[in-house]
Amino acid sequence: QVQLVESGGGLVQAGGSLRLSCAASGRTFSNYAMGWFRQAPGKEREFVAAISFSGGSTAYAESVKGRFTISRDNANNTVYLQTNSLEPEDTAVYSCAARLWGTSTRTNAYDYWGQGTQVTVSS
Repeated sequence: QVQLVESGGGLVQAGGSLRLSCAASGRTFSNYAMGWFRQAPGKEREFVAAISFSGGSTAYAESVKGRFTISRDNANNTVYLQTNSLEPEDTAVYSCAARLWGTSTRTNAYDYWGQGTQVTVSS
């Protein structure tokens, strides 16, 4: 089992930034690829970003490319999502997820999920 706890969400004005964190415990963190997903009210959960187990490979949704950066600290069992130039359309609950080895953009490819952290961007 892998337990994931997100933090860092909040209310921010358009153009602002937030740094989301996801702390992992339970299994060897460095064996797991990590992903960030988000779900806005009335919408399906969507892929945001992913990072390989080593941190050497990343992937982003087109809507966040150039604005968001995913990174990880395997020594501290934490994955981050730096969000810049936030827009009202980025308002959602952001969740991190883990899967063994390779990255994926598919929601159903991930085995473990956190509870999520709310990000609200005002215009």
